[in-house]
Amino acid sequence: VYRTARVINNSVGGVNNYITLNRGEKEGVKKDMAVISANGAVGRIVHTSAHYSSAISVLSKKQQVSARLKDGTIGYVSWDGKDPYKLLMKDVPNQIKVYKGDTVFTTDYSFFPSGVYIGIVFKTEIIKSKNLQILHLRPTTNFLNLQYVYIVENSMSAERRRLEESVS
Repeated sequence: VYRTARVINNSVGGVNNYITLNRGEKEGVKKDMAVISANGAVGRIVHTSAHYSSAISVLSKKQQVSARLKDGTIGYVSWDGKDPYKLLMKDVPNQIKVYKGDTVFTTDYSFFPSGVYIGIVFKTEIIKSKNLQILHLRPTTNFLNLQYVYIVENSMSAERRRLEESVS
């Protein structure tokens, strides 16, 4: 279920940025729902009131996003805490061929629906001592001009969470 919401407050200058939305519990918004824009991943709902909710942004040191490359390689995307136009995907094996312009998507391993754009590779950095590379991404969402988003409810998430908790 996708619910539209208007962004009524949005920070991008801090280390941990939040977005306030004009939808809350009375409209069915709950903690841990994904927030996406028409262009890609935005964040995760962390607080709700009757008519409002706040989401921790992808532009937060506290928020990692499970990600995959087009070849299926899985990793995590995080923010460096400085530049709202740059995300990082670390620890990608050197043998994986990644090119400028490649896209990075969300996976089923998180609260986001699978296949939502996260960013586009604009630079790769090799760490020879670890045989790994860091991918520098431009977020597909423009956080400096964020006006409307979708709050995503996965009706199967509660069942999945119960199952996964029962195994541990």
